[in-house]
Amino acid sequence: MSQPVQVFMEYKIKEDKVGHYEEAMPAILRKLEEYEASQIHWYGAADQQRLYVEMYTVPTMAHYHEIKNLRREATNPFFGKLAHYIDGGLEKLHCWAFIQRL
Repeated sequence: MSQPVQVFMEYKIKEDKVGHYEEAMPAILRKLEEYEASQIHWYGAADQQRLYVEMYTVPTMAHYHEIKNLRREATNPFFGKLAHYIDGGLEKLHCWAFIQRL
């Protein structure tokens, strides 16, 4: 049986797009549930303006790779919207997967 995977996504939002981004995020985060993401959290950095982090759990590494690929696809009709908000575009959306050790 595979262990759950903790996913971290980090990116910076363009200064003139913060409002639009924050309006779009609740729907983006709800959409993650369709890919079996759970324990979804969304943070704005306290010490770095416009830096945001998403954290959530997925059941397997396959789920992680699917979500990561979808989130980095500018042509995706849903997740691709973020390409307009992220400073540097989707190539600046950083993703990491972690497995709990203790």
